[in-house]
Amino acid sequence: MALRVGILGAGYMGTTHANILARDDRVKVTAVADMDQARAEALAPKVGAKTVASLEALLDTGIEALYVTTPNTAHTEPVLAALAAGVHVFSEKPMATSLAEARRILEAASRGPGLYQVGHNRRFAPAYKAAKALVASRSLRVTSAHIKMNRGELQQPPWVGDRAVTGGFLYESTIHLLDMARWLLGEVAWVQAAGGSNVYREPDDLSMLLGFASGVHAAFTSCAHSTWLFPFERVELFGAHAAVVTEEMERVQFVPGLGKPIETQEFGPLPVPEKWGYAEEDRLFVEAVLTRGTPPVTAEDGYRSVELVEACYRSLMQGERVTLPLP
Repeated sequence: MALRVGILGAGYMGTTHANILARDDRVKVTAVADMDQARAEALAPKVGAKTVASLEALLDTGIEALYVTTPNTAHTEPVLAALAAGVHVFSEKPMATSLAEARRILEAASRGPGLYQVGHNRRFAPAYKAAKALVASRSLRVTSAHIKMNRGELQQPPWVGDRAVTGGFLYESTIHLLDMARWLLGEVAWVQAAGGSNVYREPDDLSMLLGFASGVHAAFTSCAHSTWLFPFERVELFGAHAAVVTEEMERVQFVPGLGKPIETQEFGPLPVPEKWGYAEEDRLFVEAVLTRGTPPVTAEDGYRSVELVEACYRSLMQGERVTLPLP
């Protein structure tokens, strides 16, 4: 029997995941719901599903797993309801938009029986996996890093500038590379942030210094009004006369030492679902459900990424270094 999956939220990410799942022989996309009924009705027939009117109706269809692809601030209650019903959950990032809500999900996920996975797709992008492999193999022993996660604007789509929907700029794209920093470099011990509200009505231009438990430090910048000048996201890892540099999810360059040639891996020609990691994160979620294994991005991972965002905001508001874990 195929795994019965429901989709809550038929926007860009809901459509992306539904299309990937519809190509997986182990999965049956059963039903789709969205607060905009027309959007659900447009997606459902394309993936062989039916349209229902609400989360409750989705759960009543007998789904075994739920994809929560609603706006950021609308993740918590659907996730908790599904977990309480014993349904496995894949939730798009962020896990939640407050530490208190993230804690509720963390505790619910620990009780089971449903598995829970967060959609930090960059972990599965080949470019970042290549960088991780170089670090893990000790081909590069990182001493410091520079990380950039910019956004061109907070205008399109219109809701992206509404904190009631996003939870704040850092909960949009920036949280992806905060998670990436932790994935590549380990636990963050402290954060010192500076910045301000320069173009929009919220903090939209931030510089953060991250100190890791390992002793590594990283400079992290995130601007919401930088234009879409390539590359708008970039990771630079530095070692002893060696470096790894990513350019979005298009390529990775590695210099193993002074006078040595640059090694380049190109990923630009890959289809977006593979290049951005969406296809692999969905495949691994389905495998975890079917085998009762451990999801590759756990509730603890989701909680730590929310904690990092909250630490950055607290440091910005308080004007001082904030240590982690947060109380």
